[in-house]
Amino acid sequence: MRILAGLVFCSVCMYAAQPYYDRTHTSKVFSEDRTYRIFLPPTYSDSARPYPVIYYFHGHSDRYTLEKYDNGLDTVPKIIAFVANHDVIVVSVDGYVARDYTGFYGGTPYDVRVEGGDFDFGEYFLELTRHIDATYRTLTDRRHRATSGLSMGGFMSLYLSARYPELVGSASAFNPGPEFYAGEKGRRSLWRPKDHVRNHERTMIRLIRASGDYISQYHEETRAAYAATPSVDFEFRQDEYHRHWATSIAETFEFHMRAFQNPTLDATTVKWSYTSPFRSFQIRGYQVETDSAGPALLTLDHVTQGGFGIRTRRWAPDGPPAACGFLSIRTAPLYQPGAAYQIIDYDLARSASTVQEQTASHEGRLALRLNCAGHEIGIAGPGAGAEALVLLPLTLKDHLRLPAGQPIALPLRILNPTNAPIEDIRAELTSSYPTVKILKGKAVIARLAPGQVAAIGRDFEIQLTSGEGDFARARLELKLTFGSTEWKDNIDVFVAPSDPPAPLQVAILDGQTATFPVFRQGGNQGGGASIERTVIEGKGNGNGILEPGERATFWVKLKQGVDPFDKNNWCRAKVYTDSAWLTEVGDIQETKQREWTSAQSRTSLLELSSHVPPGTQIPLWLDCESTSFHFTPDVRYGVEPLYQAFQIHKHHIFLWNYRSAQSKR
Repeated sequence: MRILAGLVFCSVCMYAAQPYYDRTHTSKVFSEDRTYRIFLPPTYSDSARPYPVIYYFHGHSDRYTLEKYDNGLDTVPKIIAFVANHDVIVVSVDGYVARDYTGFYGGTPYDVRVEGGDFDFGEYFLELTRHIDATYRTLTDRRHRATSGLSMGGFMSLYLSARYPELVGSASAFNPGPEFYAGEKGRRSLWRPKDHVRNHERTMIRLIRASGDYISQYHEETRAAYAATPSVDFEFRQDEYHRHWATSIAETFEFHMRAFQNPTLDATTVKWSYTSPFRSFQIRGYQVETDSAGPALLTLDHVTQGGFGIRTRRWAPDGPPAACGFLSIRTAPLYQPGAAYQIIDYDLARSASTVQEQTASHEGRLALRLNCAGHEIGIAGPGAGAEALVLLPLTLKDHLRLPAGQPIALPLRILNPTNAPIEDIRAELTSSYPTVKILKGKAVIARLAPGQVAAIGRDFEIQLTSGEGDFARARLELKLTFGSTEWKDNIDVFVAPSDPPAPLQVAILDGQTATFPVFRQGGNQGGGASIERTVIEGKGNGNGILEPGERATFWVKLKQGVDPFDKNNWCRAKVYTDSAWLTEVGDIQETKQREWTSAQSRTSLLELSSHVPPGTQIPLWLDCESTSFHFTPDVRYGVEPLYQAFQIHKHHIFLWNYRSAQSKR
C-alpha cells in the first residue's frame, strides 16, 4: 500500500511540473480517443485538497490548444497566469469533428449544424467531466464546476450549462455565437440561448462583449433577454476592444471564483423550469419522453412538488404545439411510496380539467401520459405541498403582441390546480414601465373551485404607448392575495410600433412559381446588389389569393433596406397574428447572407382555416428583416486599420389587413 501511495503521489507531482498538459481519454460518443489541455495550479502537487474546474470551449476553426488565431500568444498565457495565482483547474475542451473541419479557415466544431447530430456533444461533455473527476482531484458538485468559451465556444458554454443545470453552477461567454442546432439527428431544433434563459435559473451567468465585435447586435439581444429575467443571476461586461476575441479573461475567471464561493448554488431547487430539444430527457429526477418525429422543444414549467406545466413547441419562440401522439412524464421520487394522490389535469387545448387518482410507485414517483397540446398539472396528496394558483398563458404562442394607443382588455385567466377551493382572491395589476397605463387594475374572485378557471380579463384594462420601428417589450406585474398567501408573476408583452406603414406591395405564394429581385451582400467589405431569386412556395391553386385550406408565404417589397444598396427589393415576411383562422405551420429557416454566425432568417408558412367565413378581416403584422455588412474603411484601432465589417439586421414592421375569399370549390 505504501508503494502504491508513493506511485500515486509521484504521478500527481508530474501533473504540476509545468503549467499545462495535453492529454487524451477514450470517448464512447466519438468511438475514439479525444484530446484536451489541462492547466493545473502550482499548489496542485503540494496538497491533497480538491479543486474547482472551469471548462473552456474554443471558437470556430480552433482546437483545444487555443492557438489558431494567435499562435498561443494571448489566450493561453492569460489562462496560465490566472491558474498560477488561483486554486482552480482549467480544462480546454476539443470540439474537433473531422467531418466538419474542411474549408472556412479550418472547420466547424461541436457538431451543431442542422444536418448534424451524429455526435452528441452534450453526452461527450458528460464523458469528459467524469474522466476529469476520476483522474484529477476535483470538487464534483455543481457549484464548483463552470463553463466558459469564445464565440461558438461561448454558445457551447451557455447551451451545455442550460442543458445540464444540475452539473454546472456558473457559465460565461465571450462574444457567443447567437444560435446553432441541437437535438437528435434528423429532427434538430434551432437553439438560441435568448429563448431559453429560464434554464439558467439558479445559475450564475456572465456575458462579455467586445465593443468592436462584428456580431455585437446579437450579443445585445442575448444580454437583453438575460437582463430581463430576474430569476437568473446575470452580469454583463463590455470591453473596449476591436476584434471578435476573448477579452478580460482574468476578470471573468474571477467571476467563476466568486461563484465557487457562493453557497446559494448548493441550495435545493424548489421551483424550476427547463426546455429540451430532445424527445427523451431526464432533469432533476424527472423523466420526459415524446414520440415526435419532427423537431420539437419540450418545456417543463414552474415545477414544484405541487405540480407543473408542460408545453411542446415545434420551434421557439411562438411555435405551435409539436406534432406528436403522446407525452410521457415520470416525476422525481418526491412522493410517499404507496400513497394516493389526486392529479388535476387542465388541458390548454380543450380548456377543461380532468381529475384522476394515482398511487405513488415504490420509488415515490407518479406517471402521466398526456397529449401534446399543453397542460397544467396539479398534484395533491401527502407531502405534495401546493402550487396554489396558476396564471394560464395569455396566448397560444409565447408572446402576446398588442397595439398601442387604445384600451386593451387583457385575457387573464387564473387556474386553481389544487383539490380544495380557494376563496376571496384579490388580484392587482401594476407596471413600472412608463409606456404602460393601467386603466383598470383590480379584481376579486369570490371562490375558485378545484380545477376551475376564472377569466378576469374584463376587470383589467391597459393602454400602451410605443414609438416607431420594431416591437417593444413591456412588463406587467400581477399580484394575487388570498388568506395569508401572496403570489406574484410577471407578464411580458410586445407593443406594436405606432403608426405602422402599409407595405408597398405584398405577394402571396399559394403554390405558384415567382421570381423576385432580392438583395445580396457583397462581402465583409460592404456593398451588394440585387439579384433575381426564383421560388416555388405554398400549397394551393396558385392564383395568388390565400383561400380556405391553402398554405402560403407572404412576400413584401421594401423601398429601402438597412444596407445603402438595398433598394426596391423583396423579402419573405415573418407573420404575426392572433387570429384563430390563420395558423403558422412552418418556420422557414435560412442562413443569413454572408454571416459566420449560423444565425437564421426566420419567415412564415401560413395555413388559412377551411372554415373561415368569407369576408373575414384578419389584421397581419408583416416583419421583413433586412441585413447589411456595415463597413467603414477609415476606422482604426491605434495605427491599425480595421477591415472588419459589422453584421447588422433590422426589422421592418408593416400592418396589413387580409380579407378572406370565398370558400374553394
